[in-house]
Amino acid sequence: MLVRFDSKVGTFTMFGDAAVELLRMMGHSGTVPSALLAADIPAALARLKPAVARAPEPPAPPPEPDGRPAPPPVSVRQRAYPLIDLLERAAKANADVLWDKA
Repeated sequence: MLVRFDSKVGTFTMFGDAAVELLRMMGHSGTVPSALLAADIPAALARLKPAVARAPEPPAPPPEPDGRPAPPPVSVRQRAYPLIDLLERAAKANADVLWDKA
């Protein structure tokens, strides 16, 4: 599943499992589809940012069968960046944020 986040300040899509994890970090149920009203965004950001900062780094993957190093896994911090950016821009513009299956 892919989840599309949409607001008048921007749009982006992410994998569903990462999206639900981040939604729960910001205090939401993780339900898709749903929305966050502009007035609720600052509180969601206040919960999301520290939760992302506390998230553990993913373990390094084993090397590829041919001995080359495997690509590094994507961390929660990296996955959260577009959502935090969208929420910050939406808060400044007093805009709601909606999300649905893409």
